[in-house]
Amino acid sequence: MQLDKNQQPVFSTSPSLPLSPYPTARLIEVFSAIQGEGLNVGTRQLFIRFAICDLRCRFCDSAHTWHAPATCQIERTAGLRDFETHSNPVEMATLLEWVSRQNQPGLHDSISITGGEPLLHAPFLVEFLPQVRAATGLPIYLETGGHRPEQLAMILPNLDLVGMDIKLPSVSGESHWPAHAEFLQLCHASQVEVFVKIIISHQTDPAELEKTAELVAGVNPEVPVFLQPVTALGKDQGKSVALFSPPSPEQVLEWQALMKCRLKHVRVVPQTHKMLGQL
Repeated sequence: MQLDKNQQPVFSTSPSLPLSPYPTARLIEVFSAIQGEGLNVGTRQLFIRFAICDLRCRFCDSAHTWHAPATCQIERTAGLRDFETHSNPVEMATLLEWVSRQNQPGLHDSISITGGEPLLHAPFLVEFLPQVRAATGLPIYLETGGHRPEQLAMILPNLDLVGMDIKLPSVSGESHWPAHAEFLQLCHASQVEVFVKIIISHQTDPAELEKTAELVAGVNPEVPVFLQPVTALGKDQGKSVALFSPPSPEQVLEWQALMKCRLKHVRVVPQTHKMLGQL
């Protein structure tokens, strides 16, 4: 992926297509579903999934979001999976219209800004988030890899909740400790509610969990941490058995206890959206 001097993505789906003018964004899909992870698990959310990710986590169940597709899928009716196909990039006014169409009164608890890595679209979100909040009255929840603090700072005033990943090198193949620490500190300083999500597998290095606990406790030991065992269901079942082998019950109990030596709230929650068939 090509980035400009401000670390923002330069979009083009093919050499024959012009670069997209601002304010537009490249999307994967817009749909209504039950949140399967983190602090909002079990709630009904309106998901706006942005394209492109600059990470390559080995456990990723959304590798189709790593690049910008020529089209996106938009649900016509909230929760009915009656998708229609539209061209990328999408203009802001059009996206607001799609969101309003799905925002049935009393149905959704919040809007999930997800990806891909949505912070790669920070300039778009600076304008979009105040407008979508005004149009829907819904809280804004950001799901992110937790590794782009500069882009986070641009949109923090428009967020109600941040769910940030901390990528364990032994599981994800990624390592972003300094960025994670700065990212979490920004959330804490702004008083935006934040929680941390950590994917764990049989291969997790406990020393990395201890390092994570120290990182979080250094900001605020009250920040909730979710240990999320890899959940190999559906399309994940054909992937590496070693990599996607979930931790044993003994490992999970040991690791939770290890982190609770420093942190107040450490919960173990599987990927419930996979269990519900929302892949």
